Amino acid sequence: MTLLPDDLRTALDSALARYAPHDLSRAMEQLAERYRTGPSAAAPHLRTPADIAAYAAYRMPATYAAAGAAMRQAAARTPGFTPRTQLDVGGGTGAALWAAGAVWPTLERVTVLEHDPQIIDLGRRLARTAPVRDVTWRHASIDPGLDRPAADLVTMSYALNELPSRRHADVVRWLAKDATMVLVVEPGTPAGWANIVTARQALSESGLTVVAPCPHDGPCPIQPGRDWCHFSVRLPRTSLHRKVKSGTLGFEDEKFSYVAAVRGEWSRAAARVLRHPQKRKGVVSLRLCTGDEGVRDVIVSKRQGELYRLARDVDWGDDWPAAD
Repeated sequence: MTLLPDDLRTALDSALARYAPHDLSRAMEQLAERYRTGPSAAAPHLRTPADIAAYAAYRMPATYAAAGAAMRQAAARTPGFTPRTQLDVGGGTGAALWAAGAVWPTLERVTVLEHDPQIIDLGRRLARTAPVRDVTWRHASIDPGLDRPAADLVTMSYALNELPSRRHADVVRWLAKDATMVLVVEPGTPAGWANIVTARQALSESGLTVVAPCPHDGPCPIQPGRDWCHFSVRLPRTSLHRKVKSGTLGFEDEKFSYVAAVRGEWSRAAARVLRHPQKRKGVVSLRLCTGDEGVRDVIVSKRQGELYRLARDVDWGDDWPAAD
């Protein structure tokens, strides 16, 4: 389970307490319908303060969990990376700045670019107790022509999919300018993964090295239409979140796709676990993305001793030390 930080959970609950749970639930139902039918200039997705609060309840815990999971994988491959500045593009209510502050305590200053002033207002209120205290919120739309501050770490979570696909590569190259690490997170769907494939290529063309999840810089070996690269993180639901999301379970699984790329040469995993390991008596079946042999299905048996013990503990999305 990935838990929100206590300070963020307290701040979010305080913001949600201004509204009756049934009002939040109704706002979320209306938001879901607008997202299905698509926004318009006259009727944007988020219209009222209640919409913003419902959006925060609906998406902030999941975004925090997914961004944090991706950041931890990136940090594991770059132990010498100690960022002091972050630029969060399309930052919403600030989930990624909270996640980055938890993964990289060296962060001192964050700039968040967000186009909705109501979202900025809530994000500012939530960030008063964030681990990074120097946070600047900038009201701006995502545009490669926009002047942006240089930053060690540049993040973009669940925002690339809101832009026309023809702009994706240019936007990602703009993210990579003057950045040491760029991390892009998208929904864990075939469309979200396709966006990540585009981002990955643009980052490589910008001179960055992909360090996660891919164990290589070559073309993605997964064939579109047959499979897609995505991962999952489990997070708890509070009673209020269950009411807002009309759910009964005490948890949810957030599926996401991501890419992290860094300037310079960095070590990479020999392979990455692409699916839940299938564990049976005496054997573990793994689907791996490898550095030199593409996607492989391997079976690790009890006879392999330490490797088998490692396979019993490995999870979906983890590094794997060897292709065999």
